[in-house]
Parts: sequence; structure tokens; C-alpha cells
Amino acid sequence: MVAAIEVYFDGAAQARLRRLWDAFEQAGIPSLREHTHRLHRPHLSFAVARRFDPQQVADAVSGLLPPEGVEVEFSSVGQFPGRVLWLGPVPHADLLARHDAVHRRLAEAGIEVDAVYRPGAWVPHCTVSQQVPWADLARAVGLCLDALPITASLRSAAVADHSRGLYRPIG
Repeated sequence: MVAAIEVYFDGAAQARLRRLWDAFEQAGIPSLREHTHRLHRPHLSFAVARRFDPQQVADAVSGLLPPEGVEVEFSSVGQFPGRVLWLGPVPHADLLARHDAVHRRLAEAGIEVDAVYRPGAWVPHCTVSQQVPWADLARAVGLCLDALPITASLRSAAVADHSRGLYRPIG
């Protein structure tokens, strides 16, 4: 999985999430800030695939975020296999409906996505670290809990394929 539809937060929420990444780095725990190419922004991934045609995806899902944004509140910490640590927003009806609409439009355009990001399987999350050492897990969770709650507004989106250096904003 390399390409994603990434949805970004308002400036204040981005700053808080970046401070959490900084706290990880200061504690010697890898964060998404320093992961791979160091170009990551705090985000929710609405869909992921091995490859996307950025223009085709942007055309298919354009206009799904209202100008005033979609409010979310991060209130939990979770972990995926492989030492991935994340913050979870409350999965409210508006968030899930917008995610569903993205996938409906992608399907109508014939765009395939990874099954774990489809409605009914998707776990909304903002990754903090993809490689928390086991010995640091309790400290990492504590740093996350100290940062919560975080209220954010989903303000913008892009098709990002970091392995190919592609970034296409979605209007």
C-alpha cells in the first residue's frame, strides 16, 4: 500500500499532532515525523491502494469536504500489528458518511482500493508511529494519552503517493 487519499486537519490540530511527534522523537521513540522521506503530515487516510491515478481519484472525490470542515475529536489510542501506534477519532455519523461517499465515488469510477480501508472495515486513525520499540510502548501510549483529547477539523485532502513523489490536492 503506497498511495492514499489523505485528509488533513486545521492548523491548530496539526500543530498539536506535530508536537506529539516531537515528544516521541525527544523520548527516542520513532514518530511519523522522521519516517521514510520526512514529508508526512498528520492525516486520516480515507482510502489506500498500491497505486492511484491522482487526477482520476481527485476528479472522482472532489467536493466531499465542506468548506467549514468536518469536526472530529481524537479520544483514544490504538495499536495495529507491526508496532503501529495511532490516535483514534470518535467515528461519528458524519465522518463515516463522508468516508462511505468517497468509496462509493471511487467504486463508480472503477478505482480499486485496499479492503481494510473500505466502509465496514475501516478503522479511522491518525498514525503517530509505525515502529514503536516494545520496550517503549508504555511510555509511547502515555505520551499519546497526555495529548488527548484533540479536537480537529478536516479541512483539506490530497492524493499522496510518497514512493513516487506524487501529491495532488483534492478540491
